[in-house]
Amino acid sequence: MSTKVPQNLEDQEIDLVQISKKISNFFGRINSSIFRTIQFFLRNWIIVLVLVVSGFAIGWYLDSTRKTYSNQIIVEPNFESVDYLYSKIDLLQSKVISNDTVFLKNVVGVKKPKLIKKIQIRPIVEAYKLVENKERNFQLLELMAENGDINKILVDTITSKNYRYHTISLITSEVGNDKEFVAPILIFLNDSEHFNAIQKIELKNLEASIVQNDSIIKQINTFLSNFSDKTNGSPKNNSLVYYNENTQLNDLIKTKQGLIEEQGRNRLKLVSYQNTIKEIGRIINVESKKSINSKLKFYIPFIFLIGFIGMVLVRRFYNKQKALHS
Repeated sequence: MSTKVPQNLEDQEIDLVQISKKISNFFGRINSSIFRTIQFFLRNWIIVLVLVVSGFAIGWYLDSTRKTYSNQIIVEPNFESVDYLYSKIDLLQSKVISNDTVFLKNVVGVKKPKLIKKIQIRPIVEAYKLVENKERNFQLLELMAENGDINKILVDTITSKNYRYHTISLITSEVGNDKEFVAPILIFLNDSEHFNAIQKIELKNLEASIVQNDSIIKQINTFLSNFSDKTNGSPKNNSLVYYNENTQLNDLIKTKQGLIEEQGRNRLKLVSYQNTIKEIGRIINVESKKSINSKLKFYIPFIFLIGFIGMVLVRRFYNKQKALHS
């Protein structure tokens, strides 16, 4: 036992010495690399300065010429026209991708079709509105969520078409007048004989419903007024008859309240039903800061430096291998 313990201690000391040497060598290599890097930039500072300045200048120029602008139109599709709306936007995007400026200018009416770089549509997710007072929608979402991510389901194409509002996004290369591209696109979206015919019928039905409901509310008001006068003039002694009439009055008042609420919704529909694709609002000419927009003046100098360093390393590697094989 006594002979083995010193041997183990000696081995441990040797291991610690080796580890210490490796750590020291590691930091030595790091220091050496830092020194060589500094030396490299000192030797080539003129080239590095030229690359940085020229890269920044080129990036600045490209940033000023490559600006893109975001334009958003919030719309409400009526008369179950959501699929129609999405297919129309897909058609416009296909024409933008294929650079079909003739179609965009002559058919759609966009005055400067080359300004449009992209057009797409997304729903405005209103999960609570989707399931509010709609038990079937809630059960459907609950069932779908069992087999997938609820966040993905909420923006899924099938689910998204049940939302009330949608945002049409246009990316343009220059600041534009909304009359040059927004107004023509809205006219194009509403250009449908089928939905225009439905719109006229729906408006007539809605107006007739409003008139009818107003008439019923007026009749209920007259009845309640007459009943109030009758009750005040001759109070009832028969509690059973009074209870029966009171119950009927409650039902009548609830009916009136329901009609008033329906009239409020109908009058809001009158505003929406003026168009198949009703514009709710628009935000145009917002400079996009996404991706590398307005950042090329920082990226290009970095790319130039990486390229220069890469060329130097390749050259050193080539010279070293040439020396070994000569």
